[in-house]
Order: sequence, then C-alpha cells, then structure tokens
Amino acid sequence: MFQIFLGALLIVFGIFLKVTKDPGFARTKKFYWVFLVIGAFSAIAKIILMYQLKEI
Repeated sequence: MFQIFLGALLIVFGIFLKVTKDPGFARTKKFYWVFLVIGAFSAIAKIILMYQLKEI
C-alpha cells in the first residue's frame, strides 16, 4: 500500500514540476516526465502484484 502512495506522490511531484513557474526548479523542470513514468510504473506494478497475490 505504501508503494502505491509513493507512486502517487511521484506523479503529483511530476505534475508540479510541469506546471510550476518557480525559477528554483528551472534546472529540474525538464525531468518532470521521469517522475511521472517512475510513479506510474511503481503504482501499476504494486497493483498487479497485489492482484496476483490475491490481496485485492
């Protein structure tokens, strides 16, 4: 369950990087897609594992 939360948190941070106008995030703004992909894969993998182990 914690992995799903972390995946969602990474997705939210990726969206934040995409829409922020703060100059402090200017260098890392181009990496927003990495956080989106890692967060999505992490959450999806955990859901698949939970399904295979019959926890959901």
